[in-house]
Amino acid sequence: MKKIVSFILVAFFMLAVVTPAFAQGFDEFGYNYDARVFVGKADGVDRVLDSAVWGDPTYANDHLVMKWNKAWDDCNAHGYDDPIYCAGAWTTNEWNGQVPGGSTYSEHYKIIWVGSLLEESPYWVPGGYAVWNNYEVIMDQGTGPDGHFWYALATPNGLH
Repeated sequence: MKKIVSFILVAFFMLAVVTPAFAQGFDEFGYNYDARVFVGKADGVDRVLDSAVWGDPTYANDHLVMKWNKAWDDCNAHGYDDPIYCAGAWTTNEWNGQVPGGSTYSEHYKIIWVGSLLEESPYWVPGGYAVWNNYEVIMDQGTGPDGHFWYALATPNGLH
């Protein structure tokens, strides 16, 4: 299941590179940059409709909903480590593999910007884990064939 985290992490870094200047509505992959949301099969998250996610077919049929705020876009546009643009940046990911042809795993993530100090940052929330050198996963839980699992539950784990 940790492979899904890698897929999602790369997808959000791609947002900074491929976000069209004048987006309107959903594109063919599932992104709606105006609404700051992705809704669709995971196959589209890598912006290539090839029945795979970065070459791996395991999760391609899974359904994915990603949401992010304006601070997330601003942070991506300004280098990932400036509190002026990045403080308050967050994203959520709801991964559902319990669909026909899906992976059978479902997982929900909440990710916030904390800066390069990570655990030493004033934005760090105890109970999460670091990703991407500037972010913290404050909630990561889901279900699979072996039942329910938790990888992170920071306290508090709300978004600001």
